[in-house]
Amino acid sequence: MSQITKQALEASLKNLLLQKPLTKITISDITEDCGISRMTFYYHFKDIYDLVEWSCLEDARKALSGKKTYDTWTTGLLLIFQAVKENKPFIMNVYRSVSREHVERYLYQLTFQLLIDVVEEKAAEIPVRKEDKQFIANLYKYAFVGLMLDWIQNDMKEDPNRIVEHLARIMEGNFTRALEACRTDGGASNLETH
Repeated sequence: MSQITKQALEASLKNLLLQKPLTKITISDITEDCGISRMTFYYHFKDIYDLVEWSCLEDARKALSGKKTYDTWTTGLLLIFQAVKENKPFIMNVYRSVSREHVERYLYQLTFQLLIDVVEEKAAEIPVRKEDKQFIANLYKYAFVGLMLDWIQNDMKEDPNRIVEHLARIMEGNFTRALEACRTDGGASNLETH
């Protein structure tokens, strides 16, 4: 029942965002639209931004399900773009409001989870410290999210397929090279430092 209530609150928020900016929406507006009490809202979320963040992560979780391997990371990234585009009025409204950092944090969390799974998979046969794997995932996370934020700022005009295809060509083999450079066993594959 809890998940159903959260989804109903999310639907009300998205419905209200089609009518007015996030900064003008109150908890009373959401609970009225949803037909529940304020107490029920606060049982699930501490404030509107908590609901915004949950909505973003929930949409992302659905989009990325089963798409976090090396062979499917481009599909996973494309699905993130598609999830953002499908929720364009919601994302643009939140992005342009005082809670822009919520969209950024959502994209960082989502992209990191996609990338750390890919890095872990590629590191299965390469001895690499956990901190180095996280560093690699973070490095790519900032690049990927930077591209996505530019795309959002440009009103999502460019075809996400083109962006992801271009990125895939540039990234070909880079995960493995980065991991090889961080080997902890002093293997012959270590990159020399100059």
